Amino acid sequence: MLTAAAGARALRALARHLPLPPVLHRIALCSLSLGLLIAAPAQALGQKPLVLFAAPPAGAVTMADNGKAAPLYVDAADHAGVLRAAHDLQADIARVTGVTPALQQGAPAGADVILIGTVGHSPLIDKLVATGKLDVAAIRGKWEGWQVQTVLQPMPGVERALVIAGSDKRGTIYGIYEMSEQIGVSPWYWWADVPPPKRAALYAAAPAAVHDAPVVRYRGIFLNDEQPALTGWVQQTYGGYNHRFYEKVFELLLRLRANYLWPAMWNAAFFDDDPLNGKLADDYGIVMGTSHHEPMMRAQKEWARQGKGPWDYQRNPGVLRNFWTGGIRNTRDYEKMITIGMRGDGDEPMSEASNVALLERIVADQRTIIGQQMGRDAATVPQMWALYKEVQDYYEQGMRVPDDVTLLWADDNWGNIRRLPTAEERKRSGGAGVYYHFDYVGGPRSYKWLNVTPLPKIWEQMHLAWQYQADRIWIVNVGDLKPMEVPIEFFLTYAWNPAAWPAARLPDYLKLWATREFGPEHADAIADIVASYARYNGRRKPEQLAPDTYNLVNYDESERVVAEFRAIADRAEKIAAQLPAAQRDAFFQLVQYPAQASAVVTELYATAGRNRLHAVQGRTSTNDLALRARSLFAQDAELMRRYHQEISGGKWNHMMSQTHLGYTYWNQPPRNVMPAVSEVQAPVAADMGVAVQGSAQAWPGPDSDKLALPPLDEYTGAPAYLEVFNRGQQPFDYRITASAPWIEIDQPDGRVERDRRVYIKVRWDQVPRGADRAVLTVQGPNRAKVAIQAPLRRLLPGVTAGDYVETGGVVSVEAADYSRAVAPAGRQWLTIPGHGRTQSGVTALPVVATPEQSPSMRLEYAVHLQTAGPVVVHATLAPTQKFQPGAGLRYAVSFDDEAPQLVNMHADQSERAWEKSVSDGATVMSSRHTIARPGHHTLKFWAIDAGVVLQKIVVDTGGMKDSYLGPPESPRAR
Repeated sequence: MLTAAAGARALRALARHLPLPPVLHRIALCSLSLGLLIAAPAQALGQKPLVLFAAPPAGAVTMADNGKAAPLYVDAADHAGVLRAAHDLQADIARVTGVTPALQQGAPAGADVILIGTVGHSPLIDKLVATGKLDVAAIRGKWEGWQVQTVLQPMPGVERALVIAGSDKRGTIYGIYEMSEQIGVSPWYWWADVPPPKRAALYAAAPAAVHDAPVVRYRGIFLNDEQPALTGWVQQTYGGYNHRFYEKVFELLLRLRANYLWPAMWNAAFFDDDPLNGKLADDYGIVMGTSHHEPMMRAQKEWARQGKGPWDYQRNPGVLRNFWTGGIRNTRDYEKMITIGMRGDGDEPMSEASNVALLERIVADQRTIIGQQMGRDAATVPQMWALYKEVQDYYEQGMRVPDDVTLLWADDNWGNIRRLPTAEERKRSGGAGVYYHFDYVGGPRSYKWLNVTPLPKIWEQMHLAWQYQADRIWIVNVGDLKPMEVPIEFFLTYAWNPAAWPAARLPDYLKLWATREFGPEHADAIADIVASYARYNGRRKPEQLAPDTYNLVNYDESERVVAEFRAIADRAEKIAAQLPAAQRDAFFQLVQYPAQASAVVTELYATAGRNRLHAVQGRTSTNDLALRARSLFAQDAELMRRYHQEISGGKWNHMMSQTHLGYTYWNQPPRNVMPAVSEVQAPVAADMGVAVQGSAQAWPGPDSDKLALPPLDEYTGAPAYLEVFNRGQQPFDYRITASAPWIEIDQPDGRVERDRRVYIKVRWDQVPRGADRAVLTVQGPNRAKVAIQAPLRRLLPGVTAGDYVETGGVVSVEAADYSRAVAPAGRQWLTIPGHGRTQSGVTALPVVATPEQSPSMRLEYAVHLQTAGPVVVHATLAPTQKFQPGAGLRYAVSFDDEAPQLVNMHADQSERAWEKSVSDGATVMSSRHTIARPGHHTLKFWAIDAGVVLQKIVVDTGGMKDSYLGPPESPRAR
């Protein structure tokens, strides 16, 4: 068999000898190469491919082939961070090919070379520009711009060169890591142990320059809430938050094209813990900052260690000024973003006595210190003011800072941005940014364990930020860093170039990511698993789950949610078994553990709920469910043990030690606690019980003579079920008969040990006209006998095809399944795939549009209602906050030609309403209407204010049952 590398060499030799014109050379080469190409990983996510592994075109640079690698050249005069990153590219080529290229600083020479440098800092690159061999006009003067190009005969003694150039030091570094990723080295090669695929050959082909630069200027992460997991791991691995730990963080950030860091601070002080931390950050090219409540480059723990007196500027201004002066003096030579302002000690609000005038005086004094210590006008030093929690209220009350200071708006700690700049605020020279959260410690419940933020939600919120020009700083609280790998990378990728990732490409993102990490074979399935577990966790954070979160009887909700989780957990298990052994540790960390652990915890709470229900019904299986709950609790512990002790040889011990079971108030429990379960003392003799789908009642019991199946629906053809169960220890035989021959019983008789679920269907083609029900008779031991009603819901005459038909007293429609979308010129409705608790979300574009005073933009839903009279329309919306000044975000609802009824989703601005909204992962608003006649109607959802995201709409005609996610989507008339 001809290998790819050997085939490529043969093709090049053939090209030199084929008596064909150049264009036919290329055709012949392409045809011959089809059988030689090997599967390539996804290129750097969303980027133009620059690397080939076989059959290179004419002029391509051979980076590695035939056991040799092209030398890398970088000028000694370049930035320290560029020299260091060049060593990483050298190591990455070796990781992929097994061949380590030379890294040199002399005059380049050879058939193929790699030239690396920064415009204006690298004589090597500047000479190429001066001689006309390299045009860097596309990146010159840009912030962090990079350019990659293959150049023929760039200088004497060199035939072909791969040139990696940057407009500044980070631009060059990003160009270097672009090539690392394109040859197959994941940014997560160390942090998630993703193995690079082995390649016999690497070729670079970019005859036309490929260049890029970021949209958001400062893009970073905040290591926060880092105990016990990250801190336990750091202490064991490095002995503390020192430079040996941070060099791993800095490299990861640069590979992800980030440039900004708020360091760990719960019990750490970046500059004080290790004198090498600050210098290392600057050498790497990382812009350091301190968190929203740690001003003037000082960590909170530094005040605990060195401060004297109260953290109160009214009572202790001199000591505080000296403390802050030291922070700026100690970091004078480092690139940084200085936090200004002041909160209370320990990230608490300031005292009641604090006022706007005092805070403005604090900022003025801080800027005086900055100017004095930096030796230049403070207006030229990057600064930001974090408008976090009550600090935003100070701003709204009139507090202002100089225009050169960046206003860092914050989300509500639950991933919903509280405020974005107005048109007037967008004129400020300092611009604006966003502080976002994937992790939080605080009310209504801390969430720190797993990724619970779906990518579509991040997209929707950060798209708002981009469109409202809050693009100077994007920083996100990532907790322990692991296991937030997927949302971290998406957040930073989107920050680099939001326009490259429109909503329609959201499904592609995870497929590209999965292909890069694990190859193309399972990429679609892996992408679906990762998207699904985050969406399911986003419905209700694992820390907030309770046995009755999902309804145990109505709409089979709890059972359906558990089945969804089980499905992705099982798929992850199967894929893991099929992956090469070298990929399984990474797969466990990035895919399998979060999917399986989430599934286990969700099923654990659901099982505890079923256990309690079965106990009330007197079922002997109550005890089996108690055992199942204990087994699931043990599985949770076993998954953690495996992560800590087996994966990657125990490399990540402590990383999953965050408690997540047994919360009793907002803060974490000291230990995981299993939800309480019940046991029953069952008699020895058999004792039959019967329950029906959709009801907590059981026979024998109160009102059990009224037991009825949910209506059997001709629209869906779906079966209903009843359960025959044992209330004793000995098994028994049962028999079920129907009063009509068109009733089909899948298990009309049998033996019951614990529980037997029996499905009932209707042969609709045999049902006589006028029939509206049947009766089922269930018989068991000791002459036990009970009659169960089986009502029918027949096809309605004259229903318009495509109408959503009322069933069970509701019409439920997913937002994206509208019948018609109406939008004026310049506006459009956008479906955001996956941005919903059950399916997708729909929002109006552009998101910066002014409110419509006379609404015309609407979504229409064709529905068929069986009765006239009062109805309630429930709109499930994304929990978007009131991100612009005003009363709140509004929409309107109407039926047919009635006047639209205005609804303000922020009418209730109480803390209780906010807590429910963020806990539920949705805001459900209602409007009341009167239907004049049964039959076909058009339900209209009108856009008023931009930013509202509709996820589901339900018409309740009187039959809607309690549930967490709302009724499943109604059937459509055929």
